[in-house]
Amino acid sequence: MSALICGSFAYDNIMVFPDHFKNHILPEKVHMLNVSFMVPVMRREFGGCAGNIVYNLKLLGSDAMPMGTVGKDFDPYAYWMNKHKINRQHVKVIDSAFTAQAFITTDLDDNQITAFHPGAMSFSHHNKVSDAKDVTIGIISPDGRDGMIEHAQQFYDAGIPFIFDPGQGMPMFDGDALCTFIDQARWVTVNDYEWQLMQERTKLTPDQISARVEALIVTRGDKGSFIYTHGKCHIIPVAKPQAVNDPTGCGDAYRAGLLYGLMHDMDWETSGRIASLMGAIKVENHGTQNHHFEIDQFKDRFKQEFGYTY
Repeated sequence: MSALICGSFAYDNIMVFPDHFKNHILPEKVHMLNVSFMVPVMRREFGGCAGNIVYNLKLLGSDAMPMGTVGKDFDPYAYWMNKHKINRQHVKVIDSAFTAQAFITTDLDDNQITAFHPGAMSFSHHNKVSDAKDVTIGIISPDGRDGMIEHAQQFYDAGIPFIFDPGQGMPMFDGDALCTFIDQARWVTVNDYEWQLMQERTKLTPDQISARVEALIVTRGDKGSFIYTHGKCHIIPVAKPQAVNDPTGCGDAYRAGLLYGLMHDMDWETSGRIASLMGAIKVENHGTQNHHFEIDQFKDRFKQEFGYTY
């Protein structure tokens, strides 16, 4: 099967403030805040949902085509993709914009102050699903609002089954828009917070939502995940990480595991466990694309975690 991954590419600029924000932000002065934090530690990571999902699929041995819009500063990311032999055919450069980026400052209490610039991501609707040939499965992951809407419609019109993954894009859509996505998609995946928000916005019950799709996947962090399909709930256990270093990108790694299972016609119990292990391996590493393994190592660890092979 050939997968098309619609979503964002971004630079994650992560800075560590070696103190506590509360020591420098005066509560009585928040209405006229003017504060600067010295951050001696900084790293820049390659991220974005499409980039992360494709990277994880590559680790699993499956090629997929990402589709997204990036800016005039994309050359380092392009070099990284070339190095890992990731197809850039449908990654469009917008010369008038910067690549989307997050600026994240974390203090010693793990509090975060984040600024996000969408940049070229806002032009994602300039890409068309029909530009990619021989696509048999897809995913709509967080991206520019217009791009998510148009790409979902294009998948649906072309009869290509896809996963709807609203992620951090959830606040952009009201209940009617979410209902449209649900009806167009074959599968929906959300975390437990997004699941509650989806129910509130659509006014649909869990049974009503799960009845509209072939499978509804709800991730629950270190409590594992649920996969609802055909009136049955598969309880997917969490894979235990060897260390908890950085949860950023864990959801994207999990979704790559789901796609891998779907692309190889696996049962939901196995697909969910592959996804769970992918998430655990990601958590063990800083950044969203710094983990790596050989597929035989992954299969050995899968057997150790779950007691069988796939």
